Order: sequence, then C-alpha cells, then structure tokens
Amino acid sequence: MTQHSRDTPQFYLTAPSPCPYLPGRHERKVFTHLVGDKAGDLNDLLTHGGFRRSQSIAYRPACDQCRACVSVRVVANEFRPSRNFKKVLARNADIVGEQRSAVPTSEQYSVFRAYLDKRHRHGGMADMTVLDYAMMVEDSHVETRIIEYRKRGVDTGITGRGEDLIAVALTDVLSDGLSMVYSFFEPSQQSRSLGTFMILDHITRARRLGLPYVYLGYWIEGSKKMDYKGRFLPQQRLAPSGWLRVDASGEMLSEPQD
Repeated sequence: MTQHSRDTPQFYLTAPSPCPYLPGRHERKVFTHLVGDKAGDLNDLLTHGGFRRSQSIAYRPACDQCRACVSVRVVANEFRPSRNFKKVLARNADIVGEQRSAVPTSEQYSVFRAYLDKRHRHGGMADMTVLDYAMMVEDSHVETRIIEYRKRGVDTGITGRGEDLIAVALTDVLSDGLSMVYSFFEPSQQSRSLGTFMILDHITRARRLGLPYVYLGYWIEGSKKMDYKGRFLPQQRLAPSGWLRVDASGEMLSEPQD
C-alpha cells in the first residue's frame, strides 16, 4: 500500500449479497482500510459517522433501497438499569471481568468455537480456524483490548482473577467511548444472559474511564439478532441529520446531539 493511500483513505463498494438480517433483501457495504499512524484517528472519525471495524477494515452499510441498519451508542452516564437488567447483574455477581491486551489464546478460541457451533453454525464465521480467530484479534491498528469474563474462584479476592473463562469481548477504545467490536460466550451458560451482561459491564467501564458512550454497532428494528440493542436507554441513533437521542421512555428526540 502506498504512502498516499495510508494518509488519504480510499473507499470501496462491495457487490450486492444476501442480507444476513432481513430475509429477501440484499446488502452492500462501503469500506476502507485502517492502517498507518493515523488509523486510530480515522477509526474515531468513521465510527462517529456510523462505520464499524472488522480487523483492519472500517465499513458501513450502503444498501440501495434500505436504511434499516442504524448505528447506536448508549449514553453511559445517564443509563440506569431496568428491573430486568438488575436481574442479569445479580445472576452474574459471581463473574469477574479482566481487561487484557489484544492477544489471542487457545482458551478464548475454545469458547469462540463452541459459541459458533451452537449459535452461528450456518453463519459467515462458521468455518473460522484458530488462525482466523488470531487474525480477528491481532489485526488491529487502533487501540484494542480483550476483556475476559471468568467465574470467581477462591483466590479471586486476592489475585483479582477468576477461574473458568465463560465470555470474551473484543473492544476498541475511542476518544469518546468504548466500541464493542465482537463478543461471544460459552453456550452452556446461556441462562446467564451473558451478551446483555457484557454490555452492562461496558457501560460501567465507560463511566469509570470518563467516556460518554458505548457503541453497540447496528440496531435493526424487526431483526431478532439486532433488535435487543434498542433496550439500552437512553441512547443515540445515527440519522441523516446527526445523532438523535432516544430517552429512557423510548421517545426519540428530533434535535441532533453532539
């Protein structure tokens, strides 16, 4: 890649392919490479504009006749857990989360493989090998962290570390928030609602870091896979006019937010 392309991002458009979220529709994406010394700044800027990161690629939907994918970010300082969210937190009171450098491990891959085989066996990631997983974690030119979630052990109060690994989150640290790139969990622990728990934990982590937002990716109304993201309120959703606030009652405010 030339120095010019490193300093000046080039954008590309994919060919249409079947939409994985809404039956009978096709998706296209616009994407660019995140490389070089300014990759972090570019990732910040593009995330604010509705892009997501996958390895060294930033992308966003560019579908011809559909705008169902809406970028959402939780307003961390104003979030208050509902009764159901409090139950999830209580259910996982025996879990400790540890932030680590973005380094893949065989233990992580074991949970990742079990997660794919149980929940996404026919998805686009179903055939990922341990090397593919390593690339997903390591191929990042921005500030990325791994958060491992483990059951508390007898020595956790002393060491701060848990025992059995049951969930993992790959997270980017932005100038104004945490962006949850990908998360997965041990499927045998499904009753814990670990996907929800990891989002709640990231909201707490963002507050501790003084960061205003947690970026959740795309909310798609009517999609069982993505509709859950709309429950974390208040949040902001990206519209053509800018980020619009959805308050705790679910009402959307028309005034764009900063």
